[in-house]
Amino acid sequence: MGGAVSAGEDNDELIDNLKDAQYIRSDLVEHAFRAIDRADYYLEEFRDSAYKDLAWRHGNIHLSAPCIYSEVMEALDLQPGLSFLNLGSGTGYLSTMVGLILGPFGVNHGVELHEDVMEYAYQKLDFFIKTNDSFDRFEFCEPSFVVGNCLEIALESRQYDRVYCGAGVQREHEDYMKKLLKVGGILVLPLEEKLTKITRTGYNTWETRKIIAVSFAPLVLPKHRENGKPRAVSLPVMFEVRSLQDLARISIRHILKKSGSGSLPLPQRNGFKRRNHFIHRLEHRDTPLLTNSYLFMSRLIPGPMDNNNNQSSTDNEDEDEDCRRVCEQQEENERRNEGSVLVIETPVNLLRERILSLPLPDPLKMYLLYYREK
Repeated sequence: MGGAVSAGEDNDELIDNLKDAQYIRSDLVEHAFRAIDRADYYLEEFRDSAYKDLAWRHGNIHLSAPCIYSEVMEALDLQPGLSFLNLGSGTGYLSTMVGLILGPFGVNHGVELHEDVMEYAYQKLDFFIKTNDSFDRFEFCEPSFVVGNCLEIALESRQYDRVYCGAGVQREHEDYMKKLLKVGGILVLPLEEKLTKITRTGYNTWETRKIIAVSFAPLVLPKHRENGKPRAVSLPVMFEVRSLQDLARISIRHILKKSGSGSLPLPQRNGFKRRNHFIHRLEHRDTPLLTNSYLFMSRLIPGPMDNNNNQSSTDNEDEDEDCRRVCEQQEENERRNEGSVLVIETPVNLLRERILSLPLPDPLKMYLLYYREK
């Protein structure tokens, strides 16, 4: 399943296309998608295919098409503090995006059938934490993965607010999946070739909605041991008691985010864009655009002035001079970037800058930054 939207040149353009096609509809989901580069979850030799709206598989490693992940994220209706279970967690790409929304008091668990894929997921998670500038902008709910067959979970052990299954589910396993949900919870799964959203409205009541047609590999059935009993999957600990230091860190980061001019901006567009794509957006822009030297409007050149206005000829000359300089600057930029890409500066990570500017010992600063070192 995939190919619903055109390929992008980079992660931001892929997300632009998903938004234009209405696969991404909420700000929370958009911020999470922009914060994580899909190509980082590909093997290096396959990165060129990362921004196509197609599924990718290499051995046991698998990623669904971007349009599927965006529909799943929207259908889950994620909120901070919820518990999430990812059945067939794979590379951890989806679980990491979910963790950016759940926040520090959420629960983020995954069950993966293949041990080599779980190890790959932890490698990618470590890479994200250590290298991605978006990490400091969010209060992250770090995912925990275990190896096992998702059909071997002890149903009486626990229930979750949100559950996603990344493999095709047949009708005989539908009730099993439903029992993993709390009342009020949401289950998203491929059920008989349809991506389906099931909401548990009561102890024995459910609401079901079909989203889109999909094609997923079916669930792998458990292999019974010699004694005839399945191997039980031990899920990670549901809630861990946080230390006072950890709670203080979360509180300090929250205060720093809110200080100054209010909440810190969440990640928006960054990286590289094609020149003609940028110019197209520039020509249709009605909001102020900040360049290296000027702040101007798309309706830059003023119309004829009324004879009764109070503007002096000197002011008019100044405006004409400003317009001329802006036009010359744009022409120079176009010549310089002809046949190449235009670099759009990544926004400064204000939270990180504020923490590093505090009069604190370096180890404490690193603790406020999750011990992360650049």
